[in-house]
Amino acid sequence: MNLIPWGKAALPLLLAFLTSPALADPAALQGNQKLLRRQTVAPLPGGLDQILVVNDNNPELISGPGILLSTFPRQGRTNPGAHLDVALNGRFDLFSHHVFAGKTDSLDSTLWLGVLAAPRGPKPVNLRLIAGSTALSQSVDGIQPGAPFLPLPALMRQESVPVYSGPGSRVATELLMRQRGAPLPEGWTLPPGQATSLLMLPIPVRGLDPLLNGRNLQLRLESSGPISLATLAAFGENNTPPGPEVWRQLLEGDLSPKEHAPSPRGTKGPIVYSRVSGVQVGSTWTGRISDPGKAWLSASRAPISWPISSLERGSLGTGQVQTAELKAAYPATAWAAHGNYGIEYDLSLPLRNDLAVPVVLELALESPLKSDAPQNGLRFNSQPSKAVMFRGTVEVSGLDNGEGRSSGRQRFHLVERAGSQGPVLGQISLAPKAERLVRFRLIYPADATPPQVLSLLPVVKQSELSPADRP
Repeated sequence: MNLIPWGKAALPLLLAFLTSPALADPAALQGNQKLLRRQTVAPLPGGLDQILVVNDNNPELISGPGILLSTFPRQGRTNPGAHLDVALNGRFDLFSHHVFAGKTDSLDSTLWLGVLAAPRGPKPVNLRLIAGSTALSQSVDGIQPGAPFLPLPALMRQESVPVYSGPGSRVATELLMRQRGAPLPEGWTLPPGQATSLLMLPIPVRGLDPLLNGRNLQLRLESSGPISLATLAAFGENNTPPGPEVWRQLLEGDLSPKEHAPSPRGTKGPIVYSRVSGVQVGSTWTGRISDPGKAWLSASRAPISWPISSLERGSLGTGQVQTAELKAAYPATAWAAHGNYGIEYDLSLPLRNDLAVPVVLELALESPLKSDAPQNGLRFNSQPSKAVMFRGTVEVSGLDNGEGRSSGRQRFHLVERAGSQGPVLGQISLAPKAERLVRFRLIYPADATPPQVLSLLPVVKQSELSPADRP
């Protein structure tokens, strides 16, 4: 077996692969002093809805053709264990994220990602695409949308030309901006009795050094009746996609090899999260952040932070695990949707200044060092780390507009490193007894590593920052 050379061009993609929940431990940093910001860290109000999400992320690095994930019925199949047998009806989502490193005997190979669906009854089913986007790490033809890992600043305002770094960043940005990316259609009609090819998307490595490319795909779907859905990997001939019969034959075959078996649930000591290959319950986390028993959030609560995408061993002292549970999953893959990739967070903060003096607050999304036990605040690095923990876009309304009034909807692209404070998204100025509704939205991007926090910070009186005790 020939080894694939890793060159400088692949370092951003390789780092994104290595800093995933399955492999990375953000606390394992050297030569960087840890700082403690003393403050409140509270569980995030709200919760996930009950919408099913087909979460197709194991294997991430596809090593051969076969079924990636199938919700088709087991009965009558040649390989029943390759199918999860889950009916999808009404609203559901698809999240798919994979990497292809080329064939060892070819410099121009292309792997094709196929999405198939079929009705579960005797009647045709209409399948509508509510929103969706897909992107490669690197486009080799200028036609397929691409999103290379560009070295962007920590904070950039989203203007008329969108900003993104990496395919997960681009897809989450386009979904957050309510766009339908090319080359996705508006919908499909599924005839009964057979599987229909919805999409055939290439992951090419032609002309890349090293031979490495990835694709992220996210769809928000609604069906008029119960259906089954599957994602498959296949090789074509002369860079042309396989025909419908090839996909249907693959659907009767074996699984593409999985990777990264997880630690057992409840294990002590080091944990391997693994990657997800299953159907999760929950597409959107909706929450209204207020004081206990009240309809508003007091400005005097700052500094205070709430976890975003908290997970097992990473609750930041709140004890809250936001990870979506799985309705069905393959053996030796993740037992929960660690990271909540593709999930939308829609949060409202009904602020009220309950003090006798004006206050100015700051809103920030931050990447503190991962922890689970309470520590009287959040720990950060004194120097920037190389490990990027978040690449993506957030949407905020209710910040100051520069004239002391509330702004409309604004979007910002963030690149955050392990243990980074901020960046600050904007300020909120409140006179005594004044109120303002702030809304915060993000779609958790595939190229991020959880958890993050949404922070409300005072401007006048900053929280004490002191060297943290060494463990």
